[in-house]
Amino acid sequence: MKIKLQTKKLNVWYGGIHVVRDFTIKIPEKRITAVIGPSGCGKSTFLKALNRMVELVPGARVSGKVILDVKNIYGKDVDETEIRWKIGMVFQKPNPFPKSIYENVAYGPRIHGMAGKEKLRRIVEESLRKAALWEEVKDRLNVSALELSGGQQQRLCIARTLAVNPEVILMDEPCSALDPIATTKIEDLLFELKKNYTIVIVTHNLQQAARVSDYTAFMYMGELIEYGRTEEIFERPKNKKTQDYVMGRFG
Repeated sequence: MKIKLQTKKLNVWYGGIHVVRDFTIKIPEKRITAVIGPSGCGKSTFLKALNRMVELVPGARVSGKVILDVKNIYGKDVDETEIRWKIGMVFQKPNPFPKSIYENVAYGPRIHGMAGKEKLRRIVEESLRKAALWEEVKDRLNVSALELSGGQQQRLCIARTLAVNPEVILMDEPCSALDPIATTKIEDLLFELKKNYTIVIVTHNLQQAARVSDYTAFMYMGELIEYGRTEEIFERPKNKKTQDYVMGRFG
């Protein structure tokens, strides 16, 4: 099994607050890894550290390594903007641009210099197809993205991420603002996407983590408590804290 992304003694501070502590993990390629844990344990901060978005938070400081294939993304001479294209992020609340559906997806490729009307049109269609949205929007690509439902907006944000051809997709509670039907569509989509992408998903929904992920990491107070195949974490956890959390005894 190939490791796509790994951290070595990753630490993150916000000012004087130590949010992520000595976090070391190996994330396999073309698998879904879920990160679970109680609110405030550092899950979202850990996720943002994986593509250097945490640096956009004033006062944030990072130590340790995040290695994409063989390259430390926090090394010298690394372009953080390029890293954020390779390791895309989908947020908790859908955040489409106040532009047309077409322009939302074309935005990234266009500023990347993937010009040419025909090529852009092809990228937009392919990305919307991969995000299982094409059939719903193909006749109204010039309509504002803000007119879409919440679930459609979230799939549009996924299409926008896919349009720049990332290698890894990070998802920060992507279904928490969605209804059960839209959530099912996103979960079905994840199974399709993992054929071609490495996915890391933060979720507070334990049932969702159990349903969609191949591997699960349990975080508590900024630390990685236990990590392994999802069925092992949920059915045969080795650590008492993990057992208590997945049994609903705290968190």
